[in-house]
Amino acid sequence: MGENNSVQLNNNEPIRILHCVAGISRGGYETYIMNLYRNIDRTKVQFDFLYSFGGVYKKEILEMGGRIYKIPFITEKGPFAYTNAVRKFFREHPEYKIVHSHMDKFSGLIMREAKRAGVPVRISHSHSVANAGLFIYRVVKNFYGTMIKPNCTHRFACSKEAGQWLFGNRDDILVVKNGINLDDFTVRDTRDREKFVISCVGRLAPEKNHSFLLDVFSEVYKQRPDAQLVLAGTGSEQESLEKKAEALGIGAAVDFMGDCDKVYELLHRTDVMCLPSLFEGLGIVFVEAQACGVKCVASDRVPQEAKVSDDIIFLPLEKGAKYWAEQILALDTTVRNDNHKTISQRGYDISEVSRKLQEFYIEKNSACGEK
Repeated sequence: MGENNSVQLNNNEPIRILHCVAGISRGGYETYIMNLYRNIDRTKVQFDFLYSFGGVYKKEILEMGGRIYKIPFITEKGPFAYTNAVRKFFREHPEYKIVHSHMDKFSGLIMREAKRAGVPVRISHSHSVANAGLFIYRVVKNFYGTMIKPNCTHRFACSKEAGQWLFGNRDDILVVKNGINLDDFTVRDTRDREKFVISCVGRLAPEKNHSFLLDVFSEVYKQRPDAQLVLAGTGSEQESLEKKAEALGIGAAVDFMGDCDKVYELLHRTDVMCLPSLFEGLGIVFVEAQACGVKCVASDRVPQEAKVSDDIIFLPLEKGAKYWAEQILALDTTVRNDNHKTISQRGYDISEVSRKLQEFYIEKNSACGEK
């Protein structure tokens, strides 16, 4: 199970935090955790990962001193095998004093098993505002979600809405901002003036609503034959989206670019960033785009906390594709605004987020030692 099983024995070593995630690929919250990891003082705090699939970040994690442990996910071998794997992991790794789970309602199982194993600090971190997947999958997730309240010690969320969705209306939810590296997301303009580029960064999954985006782009394309739609991300919807683009007659103007490890480079050549999500925990890509001075169009299902400048508008999905296209075409994309100061003041500078989280880990770890 373990891919690097050395155990912390030396008190001079950094505190090791176990992050529990579904995968270690370029999803939203996985990228956020990696941003934290890159900016935290790794001589004081180290991140280890319990995960089930993906592996884009595996090499980098190991190079930074992290340890990774793989177990089969519930969708691979069923709930009993998954439960047993989690239970066995905690039984074999009593060294962890802080467990930080990012699996929304599935965090309930992590919290329960960590509590049973005697882990004193158990953090459940919400990154969403809705259940995704088929009906039976949502039922299973809801069952695990009931385990969070009696077993977690701390409740984190990327936004107020994400916190309310997972934990209800409570006063003890800590909103931990999804910080970004402002040194990467600079106000830089590398646009091709002979094209009108609309970009979208997100998994090709139903909740991101790419099918509607293709309808919107089809309307834009009728007015702007120089328009290009760039979709960064991979996922289960790719084949059906490619077929729809061809059916709409826009196939040649839609670029399915796959995973994008340098989102800022795409944003630097973007005129408008558009993501008509059905739901979002926050929508960190909107913060990234605004940091680059790119105009953004979001659905009104995206939390208002994603508005860190005047460079974003929220539109109702009910207005339809033609209305969305009209709003996109009406945007003044000639000027790039520098929103860095505002973004930093709103708490989205990753260096500051990492510093605060590091202080939290160190404080809680010290409290464990005093007991």
